[in-house]
Amino acid sequence: MPKLSLDTIPQTNATGYPPKYAGAVEGRLYRRLAPPSGLTDFGVSHVTLKPGAWSSHRHWHEGEDEFVVMLAGEAVLVDDQGEHPMRPGDCATFPKGDGNGHMLQNRSDADCVFIAVGRSSASECHYPDIDMHLTPGRGFHRKDDTDF
Repeated sequence: MPKLSLDTIPQTNATGYPPKYAGAVEGRLYRRLAPPSGLTDFGVSHVTLKPGAWSSHRHWHEGEDEFVVMLAGEAVLVDDQGEHPMRPGDCATFPKGDGNGHMLQNRSDADCVFIAVGRSSASECHYPDIDMHLTPGRGFHRKDDTDF
């Protein structure tokens, strides 16, 4: 059946970020929806941000388009152009390679929930505000190319 039951899909707050940068996403809980649904061309995540949590550090991908739609609550989209409130029904797009570092922050006192759509596998990722870079097959490392 094409309808997914979220309760049957494990929720996690796992991150690959080095410990130095992991604290900001401790309150981020997500479910990867593509694997249990059989989707292989793109990834879909159902994400809940607890109050104070960030979706990620500000980042952009060389080879991955991203699309976000808010379902519940309110978040603040932080990108190169500033800060933008995101409420249920609001959508944001991040074309691959555009260099616009972005993230969502939950600055409210209630959970916010959104769907994020992107590539099903990792792509080169830049973190303009912190000393971190992601290279597929290698993982996270510093901008000077040294490992954590």
